[in-house]
Amino acid sequence: MDTQNTNARPPAQSRSDGKSHVSSCGGVTHENARHTTRFTVIGNHLAQHASLSLVAIGLAAHIQSLPTGSAVDIKTLAARFPEGTTRIARALRELEAHGYLRRTKERTERGRVVTRTVSCNRPGRTGDGQRRTSAARGEAPPKRPEAEPPPRRREPSRRTALPPVPQPAYSTPDLLRTAIGVLSGLRRTDPRLLISENDAEHLAHGVATWLEREYAPESVHRALTAALPQEPLRRPAALLAHRLTAQLPPLPPFRTPEQPSVRH
Repeated sequence: MDTQNTNARPPAQSRSDGKSHVSSCGGVTHENARHTTRFTVIGNHLAQHASLSLVAIGLAAHIQSLPTGSAVDIKTLAARFPEGTTRIARALRELEAHGYLRRTKERTERGRVVTRTVSCNRPGRTGDGQRRTSAARGEAPPKRPEAEPPPRRREPSRRTALPPVPQPAYSTPDLLRTAIGVLSGLRRTDPRLLISENDAEHLAHGVATWLEREYAPESVHRALTAALPQEPLRRPAALLAHRLTAQLPPLPPFRTPEQPSVRH
């Protein structure tokens, strides 16, 4: 980590004495000193990203500065930073959506399911990305084996679509907003029920169908979190889709407008 970086292009210098200097261009003023050890190159496409939150940008910079093999799961990051698991989980999903992270589930030789995280310092570029990232941190690139093993064909190239869920008769924005709130609250009961934004949008229609059938949000929450299996949930969104369909309550009996009822 303390070797000089010879692969990254040094920033432009207006002085030859190597001392830090100040450039003024209105607004912020930068006092820049050239780094020669222990530094990470961050592209402006990340630092000035128009859609990422400030938490996501800072988290991406932190992850890109870590050595290969460092733990970057939600609990580890929450123990390191004060933002908490909810904001960190949201930031990780942002980075994943914009290509700065790739997270996949893999099973080890002993049968344990682990999450493999790949940090991309420049989304859309592949092949030599790991060598560029190591060079940007002032590290020697890892030695490549003479022959890489062929990819395992049993791994699907595309993610399997979620099972269909029941659809409400009248899908109003307020109903779907309440359904999203139910889904986002599941992880507070069981952290394994953390799902992506895309999966939540798919499942929200199933939850809305339950709400439409006069089930309170708390009742839907209990139905989706009760008696969960003890083993790791390989794909929690698929489990939720199954429960929303298999345990769908019957239609409520007909009532006049003067007889409202909500199931608990």
